[in-house]
Amino acid sequence: MNFVLRPPSEGRSGPGSGRGSGRGTVMENLEKQLICPVCLEMFSKPVVILPCQHNLCRKCANDMFQSSNPLWQSRSSSSSSSSSSSSSSSIGSRFRCPSCRQEVLLDRHGVYGLQRNLLVENILDLYRQQEASRPVPMKPEQQQQLVCEDHEEERINIYCLSCETPTCSMCKVFGKHKACDVAPLSSVYLRQKTDLSDSIAMLVANNDHIQTRISEMEEMCCCVEENGERQREHLEERFEALVNILDERKQDLVGLISKHHDDTLRRVRSLIGRHSEQLEAAVALLETAIQSMEEPHMPLFIQSAKVILEKMAVTASHLERPEVRFESVSHFVLDTDDLADLLRNIHFSPGGGDDGEEDHEEGEE
Repeated sequence: MNFVLRPPSEGRSGPGSGRGSGRGTVMENLEKQLICPVCLEMFSKPVVILPCQHNLCRKCANDMFQSSNPLWQSRSSSSSSSSSSSSSSSIGSRFRCPSCRQEVLLDRHGVYGLQRNLLVENILDLYRQQEASRPVPMKPEQQQQLVCEDHEEERINIYCLSCETPTCSMCKVFGKHKACDVAPLSSVYLRQKTDLSDSIAMLVANNDHIQTRISEMEEMCCCVEENGERQREHLEERFEALVNILDERKQDLVGLISKHHDDTLRRVRSLIGRHSEQLEAAVALLETAIQSMEEPHMPLFIQSAKVILEKMAVTASHLERPEVRFESVSHFVLDTDDLADLLRNIHFSPGGGDDGEEDHEEGEE
């Protein structure tokens, strides 16, 4: 980066400026206390409090934890076998506080097991409300305050395409960007702002699509529960008529339905959890992108937009979705017309699906 933000040479002076200046100092000091030591930005919700009493954005804490523990499994893998869980936990789920370097040891929930600092979050809300309601008049000559670090009298007015950074005309003519390709800063600003706007629209559409998927799978869960309950009742009616012969087999068959019901629900709910996590991350990225659209300085906007666009490029993913009629239990069908001497070996009639054949093989084992 080869530009700096020059403070206004004039502004808060004259009668009554003492009180306003003191208020500004208090707000500046408060803002310093609300800066995350990792991203150097205002804390973003949720804010977690470490055992050493220092605060971090949960996303920053998660990024540090993931970089320190690359083999640690996420929450979505909590349903894996106990042997895998014990193996992953033995890797070491810990990282160091960026403020005091004290080691932070986390449980199997990772950073999601850290307590939220609701007090800091409330202060953040009050601070943002106060800043939003405070008028900040600017003179026309004060609106452009970004100047070149190497040429203090030169404004940032071009963009180096080779180095991908804003710079000034003197740097292009005599400075470090003499051999680089450049473009007008305004054209790059408009292009990236358009790209970011398009990406925001795509992200909103993707979020709506994910929410639709989640709703569909929630309905699928209800259907699985209803079908499983209905099939159990049907089995009860059939076994009541054949209780003397079928009592032992009844428990086995009910168990198979319950296993199918539980496995199906477990799988769909796991998918819901993964989609919900993706939606949460996408919503947070969307909020950051919308906030960046309000950045008045083109160079700063370009730098932040580049990072956001890169993040947006990797947000699109194709999560697994259960196949059509995944919730069906139509393969659990009884044939009660068989002869009595065959009832001891009665089993569900295959419904034509692979699941029915697998369940049949499991019953024979």
